[in-house]
Amino acid sequence: MPPGDLQTDRPHSARIYDYLLGGKDNFEADRRAAEQALQHTPTLPISMKANRRFMAKAVTLLAERGVRQFLDVGTGLPTSPNLHEVVQRVAPDATIVYVDNDPLVLTHARALLTPVGTGAVSYLDADLRDPGTILTSDAVTEGFDLSRPVAVTLIAVLQHVTDDDQARDIIGRLMAPFPAGSALALSVVTIDNDEAGQGTVNTYNQNGVPVVARSRAGVESLFTGFTLLDPGVVPVHHWHPTAEDEGVDDAAVFMYGGVALK
Repeated sequence: MPPGDLQTDRPHSARIYDYLLGGKDNFEADRRAAEQALQHTPTLPISMKANRRFMAKAVTLLAERGVRQFLDVGTGLPTSPNLHEVVQRVAPDATIVYVDNDPLVLTHARALLTPVGTGAVSYLDADLRDPGTILTSDAVTEGFDLSRPVAVTLIAVLQHVTDDDQARDIIGRLMAPFPAGSALALSVVTIDNDEAGQGTVNTYNQNGVPVVARSRAGVESLFTGFTLLDPGVVPVHHWHPTAEDEGVDDAAVFMYGGVALK
């Protein structure tokens, strides 16, 4: 895709997500795809908000455990609270590198993703499917101390990598250079709790946005070679639930999440 080409006539996952969360950084094609998905799964915004809370809970736990370097791959459009805001409130000196490959995300990230602490926040224009470019970037090689643990976060992005072997390969390559004690946090789409959700998956695919829904066992397999922290792979609102998670209907949440250590 040429630099700066927003491809506004084609739906984009980050902009669909933005629309479903009530944002304004989306176009007619994104809104049309989102409304089609809502016809099948009207609780999608509930699920997406639960997923944002999972991100915040996961990175808070890791920051409290002493992790000070975060590589967030597949960032999407800035949506408060952003990962660095959560992390730097716990650890002001933490370093965060955001990664995405959408020009609209790039524009907004550069404008909005400013530190709330003393640590650095940077944005890398790169593709999840090209870990080599991510890992050899100045943001990683110069921004991180590779002798210290790094948390790699893949929040609501791996559903767009529809082949399990490719997804595991991406995870393995992203984690390879980081030392023991590094962490992997991810959340992935499921329809285990509601087969009607397959209509939403089909809507994404029919609009040119590849999506696959995985079972719990399928998500657990993405953590192969890593040590899962309690409570393992669970619906995101059941992962260290907060007051906001209490009372959320299980049938309204279509994401599994988990955090593991290397």
